[in-house]
Amino acid sequence: MLHIPSDSWRGWLAGATLATLMAPAHALNVFVCEPEWGAVVRALAPDAQVRSATHARQDPHHIEARPSLIAALRRADLAVCTGASLESGWLPVLQQRSANPRVQTGAPGMVFAADHAALIDPRPPGSPFDGDVHTEGNPHLHLDPRRMLEVAGAVREAIEQTEPARREQLRSRQAAWEKDWRGRIAQWERRAAPLRGMRIAAQHTSYAYLWNWLGIEQVADLEPKPGMPPTPGHLQRVLALASAAPPRAVIVSTYQDPKPGQWLGQQLRIPVLQLPATVSEEAPASELATFFDQLIDRLLEVHGSR
Repeated sequence: MLHIPSDSWRGWLAGATLATLMAPAHALNVFVCEPEWGAVVRALAPDAQVRSATHARQDPHHIEARPSLIAALRRADLAVCTGASLESGWLPVLQQRSANPRVQTGAPGMVFAADHAALIDPRPPGSPFDGDVHTEGNPHLHLDPRRMLEVAGAVREAIEQTEPARREQLRSRQAAWEKDWRGRIAQWERRAAPLRGMRIAAQHTSYAYLWNWLGIEQVADLEPKPGMPPTPGHLQRVLALASAAPPRAVIVSTYQDPKPGQWLGQQLRIPVLQLPATVSEEAPASELATFFDQLIDRLLEVHGSR
């Protein structure tokens, strides 16, 4: 039998105990449906492990419920999604197949951003032939930074319920982030003042909250119905209506086919601007501010183009 001197044993035990105390605690595991909510989570819990189901070049309406996403949701301590039916084509499948009670609809660990912010443009129920109709309202609320403040509070509450020992730390981080964010909103509004009243054509209503916030008017939609690809006939009608008083620019998202917008821009002799729809998949909290900086910069460039 191996004999370990008592002093050596006590030293080993003390070292093992210290190593255990210094070992990192279980990191919060968060599943987000869109990257913007991952950035919010990182602002409040920088050490969280965040997995986003989508990235900036994907249409969040139409995502495949892949096995890797099911596995990610199964491991999640909580989930943050947009709601307002944006993910209705795929999130329920993930929830069912993950069999994770923490992230089922109605559970404290399932946060829908749309439940915590006022939505614009609610629609009456329609048929599948009416396109992507959201009866609750437009789901793309992350494009109004004022609404992000409301969602951040709900995310903080959900994290706090999961990790109550971090309550004071979470509230301190939220307060600091909110103070910084409100200051940025004021700066953005001052910079974007020249954009008020600018008329644009756009594909879909992805940026409706941005237009609403900045006072920009969308006078034409390249889609014949919400979520349906532009058709030659519809584009001809848009061209006929817009020719008398052309908008300042055509706006399309990075996840949309730019060709219909390019055709309309060429016909009207106006610039075509392709804007990002959200932050990158692994975006740190700071990228949210950079995202709005870039949107306003690009729009100001177009505003001054003629």
